[in-house]
Order: sequence, then structure tokens, then C-alpha cells
Amino acid sequence: MSESEEPLIEAAKRARLQSVAPFSNFLVGAAVKTEGGKVYTGCNVESASYGLTVCAERVAIWKALSEGERNFTELAVVADTETLTPPCGTCRQIIWEFAKGATIVFANLDGKREEFHIADLLPRAFDARFLKNK
Repeated sequence: MSESEEPLIEAAKRARLQSVAPFSNFLVGAAVKTEGGKVYTGCNVESASYGLTVCAERVAIWKALSEGERNFTELAVVADTETLTPPCGTCRQIIWEFAKGATIVFANLDGKREEFHIADLLPRAFDARFLKNK
């Protein structure tokens, strides 16, 4: 991700501050950029029933999808960790299905960052191709 994409990381940092994480205190922000340049953000939201918790990446992607967006170019994920935090398995699946072409950047609050493609994070992914009848 180039310096010109720094605003996407900053948007994810701001979204992180909206996290609702009373149990883990693990705040995560995400920002997804559309082909048209619009940015949608998300934060993690925890529930007392942990299985109902939702991650920042999914919130950002679902917000964009709910507004009619379908083509994404970048996704930034920010957490306050020394080791950069990757998306969980569920988020990897959602990224594969809805933002497959996006460059994914993991970043932290200290300016460390690393860039990935979803195929590197989710090899041999399951998708709608397998649901087609022969």
C-alpha cells in the first residue's frame, strides 16, 4: 500500500475507537475502499454471548455491501498490537467472497504495516463454484 493510501489506514484507526469490546478490550478497526474511491469503516462489536461477536472487517464489508457497493480495491485492518493482526477465518471467507480483488493491509498504531492478497491468507478457498450442480 502506498503513502497515498495512508488515509485508509487512518480511517481504520478512527473506526477502531468506536469498538465495543468490554470483555477483551481488543479494539480493531477496518476500512474498505471501493473501486469508486468511497471508504466504509467498521469496528469489532462484542456480545456477552461470544459467538455473536462480529469483527471489524465484516462490519466494514457488510456496510459497503448494504449500500450497493460490490467492487473493492483495498482493505485496511488496524489493531494496537506489536505483531500485526490478521483477519480471523470467518473474515477471510467473507473477504474471499466479497473483496477478493482487494489488497489487504495489516497495520498497527506504531506505523508498522504489511500487505497481502486474500489468496495468500486463504488458500484453496471455498466459494460459490462448489455449489453449482453438474
